[in-house]
Amino acid sequence: MTKDEAPAPEERRRPAIGRQVRHWRGERGLTLAVVAERSGLNVGYLSQIENDKASPSLACLASIGDALEVPIAWFLIDEVPAPQVVRAGERAVTKGPGLTRVERVDGGTSRDLSIVEATLPPGERTGAHTHAGDEHHLIVSGRWRLTQGEHVVEAGPGDYIRWDGTIPHDAEVMGDEPGTILIVSHRADR
Repeated sequence: MTKDEAPAPEERRRPAIGRQVRHWRGERGLTLAVVAERSGLNVGYLSQIENDKASPSLACLASIGDALEVPIAWFLIDEVPAPQVVRAGERAVTKGPGLTRVERVDGGTSRDLSIVEATLPPGERTGAHTHAGDEHHLIVSGRWRLTQGEHVVEAGPGDYIRWDGTIPHDAEVMGDEPGTILIVSHRADR
């Protein structure tokens, strides 16, 4: 088979739609009879779909989706990868700008985002620096002064700040306590 040829019908793997239909019907606590009534399809046909003995049209999938109150795309999900868990003790810790301690909350597993927790001692600052894309900040602890150009924001626990990370910016911990900030930004190394 050349790269321009489509696989023969017997080589193509059909999505296991029936398993997903059965799953969402069970999640909703509905019987085949109720789904049949809501969708306008008969119970026997729905049973064949759930057992992957029938291939429903898009119109039938839309009717079933409406009956189960789920988008039809959910029926096409075949395999779901397991969630990735990064335990607190497994996180990489590095030194960032200034005396910043940077902990990779995401463990470097995210495909498109970088999630870090940065901690600075009282009175310290990161120094001016830049990153690709927007940068989102959530103050976890301490009082912070965040500066970008002529804009200065003072923020405390629970406050959120977003700015364009490509413009030089600086962060400083005010007061006598260390400060911790959660930062979500575009992952530049991918």
